[in-house]
Amino acid sequence: MKAQIDITQQWIQTFVVELNLCPFAKREVMRSTIDFCVYEGCDQEGILHALTDAIMVLDNNENIETSFLILPSALPDFRDFNDFQDVIQRLLELLDRVGIYQLVGFHPYYQFAGTAVDDAENYTNRSPYPMVHILRESSVDRAVESSAEAALIADQNITTLNQLGAAELQARWRACFG
Repeated sequence: MKAQIDITQQWIQTFVVELNLCPFAKREVMRSTIDFCVYEGCDQEGILHALTDAIMVLDNNENIETSFLILPSALPDFRDFNDFQDVIQRLLELLDRVGIYQLVGFHPYYQFAGTAVDDAENYTNRSPYPMVHILRESSVDRAVESSAEAALIADQNITTLNQLGAAELQARWRACFG
């Protein structure tokens, strides 16, 4: 488990912070307010239990800003992972946490609709393992309100990643694994 967390933290540093893909992430990395959970199983029911546990940790600890549920053995196919996003969203509804948390999926083979597999922009959501990022909705709202440029983040990320190119991004990505 520690290895998956270390690799994920390296990915966050190498991609999210150093490339400034999320300008709000550096603060939370520096404050150590990110929780990391690993679910080693591959069954969807187990993932839902692990996700529920991660949400409960956030519910009960205001000092944790955000959480990553890392799924090293689950949903290796991106299409299956992408389809599962609907299931986890329904879980959020069942837990009555819509409007409290947002769930964002990351995957080693993430591919945005309308892009080619090797397009650089896919690296905004490519991670070392399939994972679910749980964000506090109130924090997202505050971050967006405090930054006049928040609406430009996605376009800036695409520009940054396209300028670096897929080969450089692949090298950075592989380097996360040590």
